[in-house]
Amino acid sequence: MAKIAYIVAGLLILVGLVWMGQGSGYFPYPAESFMIDQTRWIYWGALMAVAGIVVIVVMRRSRNRPR
Repeated sequence: MAKIAYIVAGLLILVGLVWMGQGSGYFPYPAESFMIDQTRWIYWGALMAVAGIVVIVVMRRSRNRPR
């Protein structure tokens, strides 16, 4: 279960960074994407990346907790 959570968290961070890159115009691929130079995708990408980081932090804390 922990491996799946880490994979999901990594994908959340990766997708969030791509969305931020497209929203800011630094990653304009594909050229006809509706996300390029749209500020709201910077915010959505940041939210997605933060969600991935939260999943990682929660998983690490739950593994280090004594039972």
